[in-house]
Amino acid sequence: MSSDPRGTEQANVPPRLADLPPRFWVMLVLTGIGAGLGAMAMMAVLRLVQHLAFSYHTGEYSAAAARHSDGRILVVLAVGGIVTGAGLWALRRYGGGTGGEPTEIVWSRTGDLSLARTLLTGILSEISVALGCSLGREAAPQRTGAAAGAFIGQRFSLPAEQRRLLIACGAGAGLAAVYNVPFAGALFALEIYLATMSLPLVLPALLTSGIATAVAWLSLSPHTVYHMPSLADPTVSLALFAVILGPVMGLASAGYVKAITWASDRRPKGSMLLIEPLVAFTLLGLLAFHYPLLLGNGVDLAQFAFSGSGAIGLLLVLGLLKPLVTAGCLRSGATGGLFTPTLSFGAVLGAALGHVWILIWPGPFTPAYAVVGAAALLTAAIEAPATGIAMTVELTGAVPVTVPILLASVGATVVSRKLETRSIYSARLAPMRSAPTEPPAGGPAREVS
Repeated sequence: MSSDPRGTEQANVPPRLADLPPRFWVMLVLTGIGAGLGAMAMMAVLRLVQHLAFSYHTGEYSAAAARHSDGRILVVLAVGGIVTGAGLWALRRYGGGTGGEPTEIVWSRTGDLSLARTLLTGILSEISVALGCSLGREAAPQRTGAAAGAFIGQRFSLPAEQRRLLIACGAGAGLAAVYNVPFAGALFALEIYLATMSLPLVLPALLTSGIATAVAWLSLSPHTVYHMPSLADPTVSLALFAVILGPVMGLASAGYVKAITWASDRRPKGSMLLIEPLVAFTLLGLLAFHYPLLLGNGVDLAQFAFSGSGAIGLLLVLGLLKPLVTAGCLRSGATGGLFTPTLSFGAVLGAALGHVWILIWPGPFTPAYAVVGAAALLTAAIEAPATGIAMTVELTGAVPVTVPILLASVGATVVSRKLETRSIYSARLAPMRSAPTEPPAGGPAREVS
C-alpha cells in the first residue's frame, strides 16, 4: 500500500515492479536491438533467395514466380524441398537440434535457447519460405529475438525468471520488427507468452518491441504491410455480417488448428526428413502452376483478398487450398511461422463470404469483409484476442472497422475454444513437463491444453 493518504496504488501496479533492477532494463534495450538486427538479417536472407529463385525485387513475390515457366516453378520448389530436408536432417544429426522452442521454454519454465542453433534454423526457415514454402517468414525473427534475450540473460547471469521475461519480450520484438507492428508485438509477448498484462510486464514488452521496430527501420519498411483502399465508415450491414461471421470463423479456426495438430504430430524423423519435404514442396509447386498465390507465407494472398478483385469461386478455392498446403508443409518437417498463413486464410474466406453476404443484403463489396474475416480467424486460432485484433489493425490500418472486427473476433474465439482448446502455437508442441508452481515474473503461467 502507498503511504500517500490520497489513495492506494492501482491494482495493476503490484510492488513486484521493484523486482526489475536497473541492469535488467539495460538488458531489455540490448534485447530489443538484437531482435531488430536479427529481423533485418533474416529478411536479407529471404530477399536474396527470392531474387535468386524468381528474380524477385519488389511487388508481389507470387507475381514474380508466375512470370516464369512451370518448369522453373517446379524446379525451385523441388530445390526448396531438398534444401529444407537436408538442412533439418543435418541440424538434428550433427548440430544438436534446432535451438529450442521459445513458447515451450517460457510456458514450462524449463530449458533454454541456443543462439547459434536458432540462427542456423532461422536461416534455413527463411530459405524454405523464399523458395515457396507455405509457412510464415516471422518465425525466424521471433525466435532470433527470443534467443537474443536468452543469450543476454545467460551472459549477464540474470535469474531464471528474468531470463524468461527477456525471451518473451525478445520474441514479441522480433515479430514487431519484421512486420512493423510494435504495439501488437508487445501484446504478443504479453498475451501469448506471459498470459498477463500487469504493468511490470507491459513496460518491458513495449520498450523491447519499440526499440526492435525502430532498429529494423534501417532496412525494413516503416509502412503498413498491406496496402488498403480507403475504408468507409462501418454500416449496419457490416456489423450484422460480423456477428454472423464470427461463429463461422470459429468453426473454420477449430478445423484449422486440428489440421495443424495432426501435421505437427506426424512430422518426419531420421532419414524421412530427406524425402518428405521434397514431396510436399513438389506438390505445392504443381498447384502453383494454376494458383501461384499459394506460394510463400501468404502476404500476397491476403493482399489479393483485401484488394476486392477476386471472384467468389477463386476465393473459395484459395481458401480451401491455403490451409491444406500450409499443413502439408508443416507435416513435411519444414520450419516456419503460422501467423501470416492463418491471416491470409481468414482474409480469403472473409472475402468469399462477403460476396455471399451482398447477395443477401445488396450493396457494394468492400475490403472490410476480408479484414474482418482475417481478424476473426487469426484471433480464434491464436487464442489471443487483443493480439489478433491489434495485429490486424496495425498491419492494415483498418481503424474505421474496429467495431466489426471486435464483434467477429469475440464470436470466433468463443466458438473455436468450445470445439478446440489448443491454439496454433500450443498445437505444435509436444506434451510438456509439469512446471513449478511459482508464476513467472509479474503473472501466472499460461495453461497449455
